[in-house]
Amino acid sequence: MWTKFIGILNKLTPAQLIVIFYFIAVSVSVILLTLPVAHNPGVEVNFIDALFTAVSAVSVTGLSVVSIADTFSVTGVFLLAFVLQFGGIGVMALGTFIWLVMGRKIGLRERKLIMIDQNQTNLSGLVSLLKHILIIMLVVEACGALILGTYFLNYFPTWQEAYLHGFFASVSATTNGGFDITGASLVPFANDYFVQFITMLLITLGAIGFPVLIEVKDFLFSKEMKRYRFSLFTKLTTLTFLMLIVFGMLMILILEFNHFFHGKSWHQTFFYALFQSVTTRSGGLSTMDIGQFTDSTLLVICGLMFIGASPSSVGGGIRTTTFALNILFLFHFARGKKNIKLFKREIHHDDVTKSLVVTMMAILLCFSSMVILSITEPFSLLEILFEVCSAFGTTGLSMGITPYMSDIGKIIIMILMFIGRIGILSFLFLISKKAVDPNYHYPKERLIIG
Repeated sequence: MWTKFIGILNKLTPAQLIVIFYFIAVSVSVILLTLPVAHNPGVEVNFIDALFTAVSAVSVTGLSVVSIADTFSVTGVFLLAFVLQFGGIGVMALGTFIWLVMGRKIGLRERKLIMIDQNQTNLSGLVSLLKHILIIMLVVEACGALILGTYFLNYFPTWQEAYLHGFFASVSATTNGGFDITGASLVPFANDYFVQFITMLLITLGAIGFPVLIEVKDFLFSKEMKRYRFSLFTKLTTLTFLMLIVFGMLMILILEFNHFFHGKSWHQTFFYALFQSVTTRSGGLSTMDIGQFTDSTLLVICGLMFIGASPSSVGGGIRTTTFALNILFLFHFARGKKNIKLFKREIHHDDVTKSLVVTMMAILLCFSSMVILSITEPFSLLEILFEVCSAFGTTGLSMGITPYMSDIGKIIIMILMFIGRIGILSFLFLISKKAVDPNYHYPKERLIIG
């Protein structure tokens, strides 16, 4: 029986195996989160709600149909933090760590799985990449937990409660999980700019991309910093990431100047706009009720959540580099140029094609989900659009409709969260066959376009 099962697994593509591993991670998470010790006394969670919470945690989204603070005990909080690591670091990163501890050799098939999971383009240096990811994530989470836990001594009566909140807040922010155990996200800290700054920093470190963090680490420890050359990926990702944050902040400031920000001080206005812009990168935490924003601001936030975080990070969406390549392609095409040149480098045509495919597939996926949800759910199109973009971008922001969705609606949102986590390309590779170059071609004919 076991031999037959191994034989079936060997016939699957790496992308199909990755999806199976994430399904296993979700299954394990459901079991952990439904344990009696994980719940507060007298609290019961039905299967669909437990499954939704597990998918949201593994995909590090943060959308929830139950109150985390009221549902889970201290043991449940630690179990939820553990589940967040599945999605944040990735199943293959954790699996590779276990393999290395057991002394198992990382073969070609395992390296292909790592390549798919971390959205890499080649097989070289993958084990070293995962070691760096594990170390960086654990160090960042530990530092965040220590800083926030110590600071929370000013808020909570006991040190145990303060460090519990600090620990979970650090894990949730770094993995961009978006869950909270305050019962009100970061609204209680709306005027505490230190907590907001640390949280924004943790969200950024998790969402900007592991390769970027590794290169920054190598730069800081380099003996010759002046000669160190950052890769094109790091330059483009960092520039796009920062530009999206600035753009989001400015748009929120402009659109809400005479609305939500009316009568507020300059520093309140600045931090409200900045935090809400940063959290759209996939963070999911908020310092206010998002529903208080105007419709125009909510539409901008939907667009930012649809873009999501950077590739090879804890976030979802179409990713920042995909968005950047789409904009660069439009700009160069309008100027009559066929090749995209950036930072004295030329972008590969395959990467441009992939960015267009990812964007089109994401639009079709979100549009189809909106059509279905508009039929099954009694909410406005804006509320549905916001929920869809939040789920696909694995952001976790919500206008408050998540707990009131039907079972069909919850299933649609779970599918979006799952695809948002594994990525559009992995989803497409799941149903694709091995590419074979044809040994013949038909005559080519031009079409009228536009």
